[in-house]
Amino acid sequence: MTGTQTHAAIDAVVRMEWPRLVAGLARYAGDVGLAEELAQDAVVAALEQWPEAGVPHNPGAWLTTVAKRRAIDLFRRNRELERRYALIAGDLEAAAASGAPDFDRVEASDIDDDMLRLIFTACHPVLSVPARVALTLRLLGGLTTAEIARAYLVPEPTVAQRIVRAKKTLAMADVRFEAPDSRERPARLSSVLEAIYLIFNEGYSATAGEDWMRPALCHEALRLGRVLAQLAPAEPEVHGLVALMEIQASRIAARTGPAGEPVLLLDQDRARWDRLLINRGLAALDRAAELGGACGPHALQAAIAACHARAFRPEDTDWARITELYEILATVMPSPVVELNRAVAVSMVFGPQAGLNLVDQLAAEPAMRGYHLLPSVRGDLLMKLGRPAEAQAEFERACELTRNRTERDLTATRARLAGLRSRASGGDR
Repeated sequence: MTGTQTHAAIDAVVRMEWPRLVAGLARYAGDVGLAEELAQDAVVAALEQWPEAGVPHNPGAWLTTVAKRRAIDLFRRNRELERRYALIAGDLEAAAASGAPDFDRVEASDIDDDMLRLIFTACHPVLSVPARVALTLRLLGGLTTAEIARAYLVPEPTVAQRIVRAKKTLAMADVRFEAPDSRERPARLSSVLEAIYLIFNEGYSATAGEDWMRPALCHEALRLGRVLAQLAPAEPEVHGLVALMEIQASRIAARTGPAGEPVLLLDQDRARWDRLLINRGLAALDRAAELGGACGPHALQAAIAACHARAFRPEDTDWARITELYEILATVMPSPVVELNRAVAVSMVFGPQAGLNLVDQLAAEPAMRGYHLLPSVRGDLLMKLGRPAEAQAEFERACELTRNRTERDLTATRARLAGLRSRASGGDR
């Protein structure tokens, strides 16, 4: 194996093993920051030794054993941690006596418990939302600081500082490396789901930059959601979130045209939607309902996405059902963004004027003043009402508000078309 192949193998191993490695080490060390440092030391040792010795048969076991030995060296220098040293040393001695690699002796349930603890620790409510997202991608996704910075279009030092501060905050707040009990879990779980869905959304509709989407972020969030569903199978909202992401991810290939241009939902070639992901999403949605979570916020959004997924043509979409679901969602999760989406659904059932009336009620909402989709939706409804000059002004305002270049180009095109129609008709009448 060449040096390049060895380094590629190390990179692949780190991607696959990183979450379990950090989670397992955090259980022994009791500190997420220390666990990551030990894992990084093991990776450095691999980079030094594997090019000559070759990639071991069980690379995950090798990394875990090396990291634990580094931990022993550290704990020996700190007598306060003698108990943890004895725990790790005992594991290593037992592994040596049995002849089995240390990692092979860890029960699957232990790994699952460690992963669950790591997810809840990385997404602890004591952290800011940007910190939760950065720490989750670093610890559970195995993404580098540079990769996270590129994904969110922020300077690499900013991401590094967020991660460092997050670890310090967890340590200062004495956040234990544990899954919360049944009393604390609902509040903590919502934080976990929020972080994962924020990652997915940033991939599905990039906030800023050149790209319309960042599919890698979608896939990473979906992977995290699936892991969480395996670790917490009795939590309905976990399945609701997975259902939502599976169904939305099914459209990724159809969201761009041949030249990479954006394609809106009602214009997409539905033959390009991934039916396997749709079926997985529908199954997860059924599971959420079986567990009594049909009215959870993520499950409701998944049910709305399912209405689109079940329609083989745009005109087959059950907009009446979507309207009902948005009305329920608005009571479960009140939000002006939910109301804006409900207005679109209402316009499809009762006509564009009914939708416009609802949109206009949202104009005074402080949270919507800088939200580019409000004028974009208003422009679309005005076009349907035969008021292209007003629609052009709304699309132009949407262009000013969006920070995504591709979305800005799409909206600018809609503004130009509205202007052409307005001139052709002699202006709005």
